[in-house]
Amino acid sequence: MSIFQKPIWAAVFAFIAAFLWGWAYPLIKLGFAEFGITSDMTGSKMLFAGIRFCLSGIIILSIAKLTHRPFSWKIKASRFGAFLFLMFFALLNTTLHYAAFYIGLSHSQGARAAILNSLSVFTVVILACVFFKSDKMSFRKILGCIIGFLGILALNLGGKESGNFTWLGDGMIIMNALCGAFAGLMTRGVNKIVDVFIGTGYSLGIGGALLIIPGLLMGGSLPQITAWGVIILLLLISISTIGFTLYNKLLTCNPVGKIAIWNSLIPIVGAVTSCLCLGETFHWKYAVAASLATAGIYIINKGKK
Repeated sequence: MSIFQKPIWAAVFAFIAAFLWGWAYPLIKLGFAEFGITSDMTGSKMLFAGIRFCLSGIIILSIAKLTHRPFSWKIKASRFGAFLFLMFFALLNTTLHYAAFYIGLSHSQGARAAILNSLSVFTVVILACVFFKSDKMSFRKILGCIIGFLGILALNLGGKESGNFTWLGDGMIIMNALCGAFAGLMTRGVNKIVDVFIGTGYSLGIGGALLIIPGLLMGGSLPQITAWGVIILLLLISISTIGFTLYNKLLTCNPVGKIAIWNSLIPIVGAVTSCLCLGETFHWKYAVAASLATAGIYIINKGKK
């Protein structure tokens, strides 16, 4: 049995990935401020995201090379189809996923975006029941999804000062969540084509490059570069490198629900760290939404072994 399949280590690794991703919300907004990227600078946002993920992919592939991991393909037939699958995975898992995320986060409060992004967990549960015979829909899953969606709807309670739905903010975060959910299901397919560690490196490297190119074509730049800004970027690169490596590996050798339950930490960590690091007001509906989202995820996975 692989260390990633042992319950205690699977829990530890899933916790680390979720905890790190929660910290990405305030760090991205701090990075925008430090590099002088404003909400209307779409090209610069894509460039910033592209640099982060492209470098992360290069780091993962370099580590794979140094540790002599197999770069060879696991399948011999339909290699062109396999190549297209990997390209689509990179496009969905990194390029579209984070283009929507960075644009949405710059038009939304970090705490709000963190909770809204938990939509991906419930989407994965529903899609897994559609595409995998081993995942069957049950009353528990339906109840968990309903409660989770109520948590997301709770974000729109209260006055205007606590935030309302916007297409550039919430709309993009929802698109990001859907991309992440579909990409998560594709991870098992990637593992059948190439070592998942290598596949993660390709996804981040190629997907990051596909963010850099349009970012530059749109006139994107980093208006100002500071030492603190570079440190923030390095922290975000580390989050991507560690988080995606652990999470993608866990998805290939564990039930989706068993790993997804730990994503309930992301909205909580993201909301709390955003309020602490960015000075955002912690509205009461954030606590309600985070509690419902977490309860929904727990109910879905309750009783799973």
